[in-house]
Amino acid sequence: MNMPHNAFKAALNKPATQYGIWAGFATGYAAEIVATTGYDWMLIDGEHAPNTVPGVLTQLQAVAPYSTAPVVRAVNGDANLIKQLLDIGAQTLMIPMVETAEQAQALVRAMRYPPHGIRGVGGGLTRATRWDGVPDYLNTAHEQLCLIVQVESRIGVENVEAIAAVEGVDAVFIGPADLSIGLGHAGNPGHPDVQQRIRHAVDATLSAGKACGILAPNEEDARRYQSWGCQFIAVAIDISLLRQSAMATLARYREPASTQAPSRTY
Repeated sequence: MNMPHNAFKAALNKPATQYGIWAGFATGYAAEIVATTGYDWMLIDGEHAPNTVPGVLTQLQAVAPYSTAPVVRAVNGDANLIKQLLDIGAQTLMIPMVETAEQAQALVRAMRYPPHGIRGVGGGLTRATRWDGVPDYLNTAHEQLCLIVQVESRIGVENVEAIAAVEGVDAVFIGPADLSIGLGHAGNPGHPDVQQRIRHAVDATLSAGKACGILAPNEEDARRYQSWGCQFIAVAIDISLLRQSAMATLARYREPASTQAPSRTY
């Protein structure tokens, strides 16, 4: 049995932009629906969505037959959690709030077996090895694993050159919302100061030879970040799409207040 191929990691070395969607419903059923829609990748969010390790496993199994590549975001950089996520078969991890090169180096070690890291050996217990069906998994697993670190704070942007230069970091993902609030511009990632920091982070990442990604549900933002060199961009959020579509549909049937018949008085 061959090692499962990481299509997302391979795509980062190609010039085409990879368009993604946030998957926040935390169910395999919803994740599978999203996986049928043609996005290049989907983010199974374990930071802000109510996901557990078993829940992430269910979603990985649900989307496995489809071409949309799953990326799993952990709630933090805990090495034990990373071990669990890798063991259930996640091949691409996104870790939030990385602010120093030392943090990035620790994450790399958490994803690799000794002597290059600290990942524990699960062997036949793990889906990642196809229950010991993948030959030489211990020596080759890193070839198909992809580490994305999130830079989303003032300190993170200040250290982005060093973070991006860490060997074993495959990509940097910028979080505009957290960055904007950290810079004193809550809810306004379009503020010139925030945009300047984002551009700096993109340029530094690309200069280090690493791929850069970002969350940009607004089309104008997404196209601007693409022009700056972002290679993977999340352009939609499933929960937001449901809410927006539901509200728009209802609005077509609600009469505007000005056209409603006046209430009758007696």
